[in-house]
Amino acid sequence: MSSSVESRPEVPEGYLGQQPKFAEFKLECISHTNAEFTIPNDNEVEIKIRTSGPIKSTANLIQVRTEKEFPEYVFTQTQGDIVSFVISFPEHGWYKFQIFALPASDESKSLPNVINYLIEVKRALKAVYPFAKQYAPWREGCYLYSPLILNSSSRLHTVNFKVLVPRAKDVAIVAAGEWTHLTKTSGDVWEGKATLDQHRNKNVKVTLNARFGDDESKYATLLEWVV
Repeated sequence: MSSSVESRPEVPEGYLGQQPKFAEFKLECISHTNAEFTIPNDNEVEIKIRTSGPIKSTANLIQVRTEKEFPEYVFTQTQGDIVSFVISFPEHGWYKFQIFALPASDESKSLPNVINYLIEVKRALKAVYPFAKQYAPWREGCYLYSPLILNSSSRLHTVNFKVLVPRAKDVAIVAAGEWTHLTKTSGDVWEGKATLDQHRNKNVKVTLNARFGDDESKYATLLEWVV
C-alpha cells in the first residue's frame, strides 16, 4: 500500500501515555517509552511492559479513521515479569492502542486503563491474520513460542506446539474431539506435535487446554484457533 496521507488525529489532553494507575501498579515501559511513535516499513510491533507482580491485562486496538476495533489483531502473553502485546495492523494509518490492567490478586472485574499509545503505520505490506482467541486463564503468566498464527492457510500436516503454562499438570490440543497431549520438557514449558490437515477449511476449532487440579476431567481453555 502507499504511504499514509492521513493527518495526525487530535487526542484529548492527558490521553496519551501513562495513566495514574500505571505508577500505582508499579508498571514499567520496556520497549516503547514514547507514547506516540511511527512504524515506517512494517505493520507489526511488540510492546513490552515490566510488572512488579502478577497482573491480569487486556488491550484494545482502534483504527482512528474508522473507529473500528481490532481485538483479533492483538496477542497478549507473559514471560516472567514481562507482559508483551504483539500487534498486527491490517492497513496503514493511525491507530490508538489502549492497555488495561489490574493486579492478579484484585477480584474486581473492571480493569482500569493504565497506558495509551498513538501509532502511525506508514506502510502495511504484509498480510495479517487474526491471532488465537485468548481466554482469561491464558493471561495468568502463559507464553506461546509456536505457532503464533494458525489458520486454514497454515501448514497443518504437522504443527509444532510449544507453550509455557505455569502450574499446569497437563496440557493438550483438542480438535474435533481429538486430543493430543503435550509433553513437559523443562520448567513450565510443554511441547508436542499435532496433525490438523484433516480439519482444513472445515471451520474446526482448535483449542489449547490445561489441567491445573487433580480432577483429570477438568481442563481450562486457554487459546482457540479456527482452521
